[in-house]
Amino acid sequence: MTTTRHRAAARMIAAIGAVSLLAACSGNGGGGGGDAGNYPEQNITFVVPFSAGGPTDTVTRMIAEPMAAKLGAKIVVQNVEGAGGTVGAGEVARAEPDGYTVLMHHIGMSTAPALYKNLGYKPLEDFEMVGLVTEVPMTIVARKDFPPAALPDLVTHVKANANKVTLANAGVGAASHLCGLLFQHAVGVKLQEVPYKGTGPALTDLVGGQVDFMCDQTTNTSGQITAGEIKAYAVTTPERVKSLPDLPTTTEAGLTQLQVSVWHGLYVPADTPQQVVDKLSEALKVALADQAVIDQMAKLGTAPVPAEDATPQAHRAHLQEQLGTWAKIIADAGVEAS
Repeated sequence: MTTTRHRAAARMIAAIGAVSLLAACSGNGGGGGGDAGNYPEQNITFVVPFSAGGPTDTVTRMIAEPMAAKLGAKIVVQNVEGAGGTVGAGEVARAEPDGYTVLMHHIGMSTAPALYKNLGYKPLEDFEMVGLVTEVPMTIVARKDFPPAALPDLVTHVKANANKVTLANAGVGAASHLCGLLFQHAVGVKLQEVPYKGTGPALTDLVGGQVDFMCDQTTNTSGQITAGEIKAYAVTTPERVKSLPDLPTTTEAGLTQLQVSVWHGLYVPADTPQQVVDKLSEALKVALADQAVIDQMAKLGTAPVPAEDATPQAHRAHLQEQLGTWAKIIADAGVEAS
């Protein structure tokens, strides 16, 4: 009797264990928690590692609504600022790999490893790539009463007044900072850089005449350029942008060494189930094909990437290439962030 009871109890324990294991495996979906097949079952948080109202935040909010419609879940945008985007990126790297915490980051994902010695994550190892979103042109702009009339004049002026000219940026590692580094490298000067805590205050002081010039994304500068609040010299891409048709490219203006655009991409933590990554990638493609998104981006001087670039594979390949490119540029500039 005792032996029979023990055997029955053992069989029951084994059965319970098997059911529990099956449930656990099903819940993990090969990576994070939750049933990947039923994803999404709750709100999704899109983390923007920069301030609200900035270009990365603007692009994120453009695609959030059509992506949410495709996924059938609400997307909440959360701004987590600090240290050139590394604070927000680090939080996502450490988040549960279930697809409910998504990072929108820009070119800074490829420059952070070279800028920060104690970076708390590795871009290629600690994230799964969802897809590229857009490449935003940069513009070289100045206070409206800055003497140089055109880009060649600006180059001549900064070379002659390197110890007087002030070059604003939105902080170490920001897109404006990186573009400023490239400008100085291309011209062969070292200028007085004025870092701000975000693009907003930098542009405010530029409009107010407190700093001389800066290099920033069209998503930030198009409105002020069109309104005549700041002077524009060039756009840093091979072709002119439709929203600023009269603005020459740096190549047209004679500064062929300065070619840069700020690309954006979506990320989730490493080990997120492939089913979840694929669903996010498909929703991204739908958003980038949405006419309202296309029109909104056009007004800001940019456009969605082609569908073949809104994939995990294309995104990973681009990031890998950019990591190598920026490592050399930043090392040559001798720049380091704390």
